[in-house]
Amino acid sequence: MMLPLDERSPHAVLARRELVLVAVILVAFTRLVEPADAFLISGLLPVVMLLAGIGVVGSDRNRRPFENLLVPAVLTGGAGAAIHLVSPGLPMIPALAAFALLLDRVLALEIRLLAQHTSPTESDRGRVLMAAVLSAFIAFTGVATLVPDGLAAPGGAAAGGATVSLGWLVVLAVDDALVALLLGYRLAALRYGSAADAARSALTYAIVVAVAAGATRAIDMPMLLGPAILTLVFYLWDALHGTAPARRRQPRFLVELAVLALLGIVVIAWNLQITG
Repeated sequence: MMLPLDERSPHAVLARRELVLVAVILVAFTRLVEPADAFLISGLLPVVMLLAGIGVVGSDRNRRPFENLLVPAVLTGGAGAAIHLVSPGLPMIPALAAFALLLDRVLALEIRLLAQHTSPTESDRGRVLMAAVLSAFIAFTGVATLVPDGLAAPGGAAAGGATVSLGWLVVLAVDDALVALLLGYRLAALRYGSAADAARSALTYAIVVAVAAGATRAIDMPMLLGPAILTLVFYLWDALHGTAPARRRQPRFLVELAVLALLGIVVIAWNLQITG
């Protein structure tokens, strides 16, 4: 079924609710499997959400719904992982209800932006940023939940908490970077007309979050403090880096990448010393 351009039409509302229902069911089923299997399933949920969303919101007049589905896709995958923090049974009901409400509002926003013929306003960009930040926190939390010892115990190793292995630390950093890459691309696409400019900007989101992920886990940020700090880093990078596209072509952009790469090497060396 192709979505009409009027997002307030009954068909559009029904299609949006169908997407939310499918996402909630998939997230609920993800809680029934072991964390090792849930890691793979949660990674596939964004792909499922993208394909289902394209099938619903795509049309002959609207051939590029991909960008508008990135935040809902990341949110769904993150929720599928983070739901493992919730005990099975009745406690899942409010968690799934909150996820359904948030996903419904994000989809409504993105469908409206997809349908309108004018450029997004500053208010629209602010709403998308808020949706991206919330989705980032849920996704960062989900990744840390499924990675063995990804969520440090309060007090760190001194309090009996285990240190994440080097291999899983790489998985943690790469997955967090992928989350930042997708969400960063969505935010950058609102600013830049060129997909190449948006991709270059998104790459810096990924690098800075990967570096921050390695640093926060190396110093054993307890429980949800680590994902919260990564979310703050993501938000601040967007605020500091959200400038004119011409800046991407300046030498300073390459200097920023070099500095981030250097910080990454320092963090890797730090973690190697800890795990060693």
